[in-house]
Amino acid sequence: MKSKEIFYAFIDLGRKLETVNENHPVIQKTYHENNWFTPQNQLNAIRYWSSKLNHKELEYFYEHCRPAQNPVNVGLITAGNIPLVGFHDILCILLSGHKLSLKLSTNDSVLSKWILELLFETEPKFKDSVRIVDKLQDHQAVIATGSNNTSRYFEHYFRNLPRIIRKNRNSLAVLTGNETETDLLNLSNDIFSYFGLGCRNVSKIMVPEGYDFHNFFQGLERHAEVANHHKYHNNYIYHKAIFLMNLEKHFDNGFLLLKEDAKLASPLATLFFQYYNRKEEVSEFVEQNLENIQIVIGKSEFSDEFTPFGQSQNPELYDFADKVNTLEFLNGL
Repeated sequence: MKSKEIFYAFIDLGRKLETVNENHPVIQKTYHENNWFTPQNQLNAIRYWSSKLNHKELEYFYEHCRPAQNPVNVGLITAGNIPLVGFHDILCILLSGHKLSLKLSTNDSVLSKWILELLFETEPKFKDSVRIVDKLQDHQAVIATGSNNTSRYFEHYFRNLPRIIRKNRNSLAVLTGNETETDLLNLSNDIFSYFGLGCRNVSKIMVPEGYDFHNFFQGLERHAEVANHHKYHNNYIYHKAIFLMNLEKHFDNGFLLLKEDAKLASPLATLFFQYYNRKEEVSEFVEQNLENIQIVIGKSEFSDEFTPFGQSQNPELYDFADKVNTLEFLNGL
């Protein structure tokens, strides 16, 4: 396919996604297959992509693609933690002019297959470039996302190929105590969107010594309905029981457990926090955990590298996962 054909096919796909609503059959079918993918969470992912697949957003991104002179078959193994989490890699591979062998997570097979079918309807030539497979074969490069355990397996299994291997990452929020009500409401979205299952979700907050959590907990109340989701609630009850049996000090607002802990990654339905006295302590923590942090969220006056509150799930197309430039990798094949 010509590069311009690919470019405009994705723009047409974006227009089609704008019309999808919660009554669409694929929304209900996906939720039936995976209860973590609620209709609202699916629509959030679809609306994100409909907002990005337009001429303005794609143009800058496209300018950094060098269509492959000798296309290779790129194997892609996707995660299934949030809806359409692998679509950015699909976009990069196809914009770069390579062929795609796609091994979908069973947790996100319905919605991802459907969006590819939409793409095929928009531009049938993509059928010659995309294969959905049960096992990767005849690939010359690999992009794979999994847990810390599976990433070690991927590194060994694909050790002789050009590759991007991603593992678990989490995100951190830094509070100063001067946040507005809007800041804290936006932070609650960074914590609870997709039930906190994404690598860009906040799993830990750092707060100044003596921080008053009253306003913080008020900001969380808009997400109290997560307690009605049976899978989330089961996690909440389980970890609450563990904390109580172990006599571990924690805060509990009825749908989230807040516990002081030095670790970055907190279990589902819990959030870790850590006090700091100096800004340098925050910088040291970030530096020590850099390989495990996806993004840091907070006010720009604390650091101009922080992602603003409420923007964790709205990355620019060039905000590459794990800060590894996927386009550069593909351009170098």
